[in-house]
Order: sequence, then structure tokens, then C-alpha cells
Amino acid sequence: MIKIRMTRMGSKKRPYYRVMAIDERRARDSRPLQFLGTYDPRMDPPAAKLDLDAIEGWVGKGAQLSDTVRNLVNRAKRGAAGVTTTGAASNG
Repeated sequence: MIKIRMTRMGSKKRPYYRVMAIDERRARDSRPLQFLGTYDPRMDPPAAKLDLDAIEGWVGKGAQLSDTVRNLVNRAKRGAAGVTTTGAASNG
């Protein structure tokens, strides 16, 4: 099964995350099927950049979202501060 989840990037005490589609049996930092966005929790407010079209395409194929990614996608759909989107479903 495909999961859409985050992988940790950045350095010690400076986390930065990439949102990716990956087989659920693979390790957190394994090679993904596709990168779908980024999330920086250190910004004020935390900044996320997501490709909603690609995410919805993977969900249409049966992929499941992690809890954190689901929250980010919901914030993006509401147009919350700090969340930008790309693709045709974007608000801009």
C-alpha cells in the first residue's frame, strides 16, 4: 500500500520535512515514488508547500495520508496562513 508521509531533512535541531508518496513497507528515508511538497515547522507560522493535484491523484489510486499530512492538506484546502499550494487546485 502507498502512504503519503513526511521524511525528516535538515540538520540537528533544525528540522525540515518533505512530503512524499512511498510504499508503507519502506524506511522513512528511503527513495520515494514522488515528492509532493515540503513543510518547515520552524517558520512563524509553520510553512507548507503542497502539490494538491498530485496528492489527490495518489489518494485516487488508493494511497493513504498520514495524520500529519492529512492535517496539512486540510489546512491547505481551507487556505490557512503559511500553506501554499501548486497545481490546478491551488488558490492562487
